[in-house]
Amino acid sequence: MKANIGITAKNTQQVTEILSKLLADEFVLYTKTRNAHWNVEGPDFFDKHKFFEGQYEQLDDLMDEVAERIRKIGHYSPGTLKSFLELTHLTEQRTGQTNALNFIKDLVADHESVIIFLRENIEHVEDKLGDVGTSDFLTGLLKEHEGMAWFLRAHIK
Repeated sequence: MKANIGITAKNTQQVTEILSKLLADEFVLYTKTRNAHWNVEGPDFFDKHKFFEGQYEQLDDLMDEVAERIRKIGHYSPGTLKSFLELTHLTEQRTGQTNALNFIKDLVADHESVIIFLRENIEHVEDKLGDVGTSDFLTGLLKEHEGMAWFLRAHIK
């Protein structure tokens, strides 16, 4: 049964395209954070190992929320590695050695990229596509990523 939520099919398709790109970004960021958790080395290993664990757990929840938002507006979520890699704005590449500082710098850059993407789409989704619910949802995600980026940046000082 099609969702009858007061938004045109064309507009929910456009919202889904935005959310699908976001879901792909969340998945790549989650994977990179898992990589940091698994492979971090150095004298601060235990602390950063646990820190990255908390971050990837938070991202896991965010991914689920994005996928469910797509379903709520009547579409199917992408769910393959191939589709995520085709949709993402992020890169799988990382820079530097396997110390915490290099992982953190990479992750901060990715969170900031997601934050910019969210900022670019919040008003568009509400004003042009008429989806206040998704706009509000994106604003909540923006706050989550700002908080996560702040926690990461605090380790760099």
